[in-house]
Amino acid sequence: MSETTTADSITNLGALPRDIIARMSGVEIFEAMLAGRLPAPPIMVTMEMMLREAERGRAVFTGTPSAAHMNPQGTVHGGWISTILDSALTCAVHTDLEAGELCTTTSLTVNMVRPLMPGAGETRCEGRVVHRGRRLATAEGSLLDANGKLIAHGTANCMIFGIGQ
Repeated sequence: MSETTTADSITNLGALPRDIIARMSGVEIFEAMLAGRLPAPPIMVTMEMMLREAERGRAVFTGTPSAAHMNPQGTVHGGWISTILDSALTCAVHTDLEAGELCTTTSLTVNMVRPLMPGAGETRCEGRVVHRGRRLATAEGSLLDANGKLIAHGTANCMIFGIGQ
């Protein structure tokens, strides 16, 4: 996907077909998603965020929260911040999976260090795997605002399991 791709311009949405998961590694899946050959998850449209980069053990998302993501105080809801972090962290783990493996978040810790305002521009969220075991992986990452200031950082633990489990 090019840098001008926006979440609302994605037309290929949906879950990954199980036969693709069974035969492609995680990094191959993400390369195909970035090239538009596999569907993007529908949550990308709802949350106004996009996968931008993926390599083994690393994933980068960008997002532009809008007024639709505000809390009652007028700042971006912590749920949006947590969602983009969870996406980057879990997708970083997913890029490290072998064919036939899946993962799911088992815990997510998010530390918000400053408010994010709607209309503040595009954010960047990067996740990196820091541990990959047979059944559990840990990733850490950060969310930066359009000026490169830290908004939040966090960690996620992901359970790794086979497609038939």
